[in-house]
Amino acid sequence: MPKIIYTDSYNKKAGKFIKKHPELKNQYKKALEILEVNPYHASLRLHKLEGKLKDLYSISINMRYRISLEFIIEDEKIIPINVGSHDEIY
Repeated sequence: MPKIIYTDSYNKKAGKFIKKHPELKNQYKKALEILEVNPYHASLRLHKLEGKLKDLYSISINMRYRISLEFIIEDEKIIPINVGSHDEIY
């Protein structure tokens, strides 16, 4: 099972996100719980990004909000990088 590694930088971004969108707190937590158990779960819509973010992946919290990730399969590590709307993190 992969391990999610939360950086201080990400924790600050996540804190601001939850403060700005308290109604999404449960969906946000659920997405991270699913990510840790099964990163390939269909509801997350995991996909590799392109362009300047080509080294990152993204999962969906819902149809509007995303979490961008470093997804290191070899070491079973997942490192969240950013959270926000599609336009905010891309």
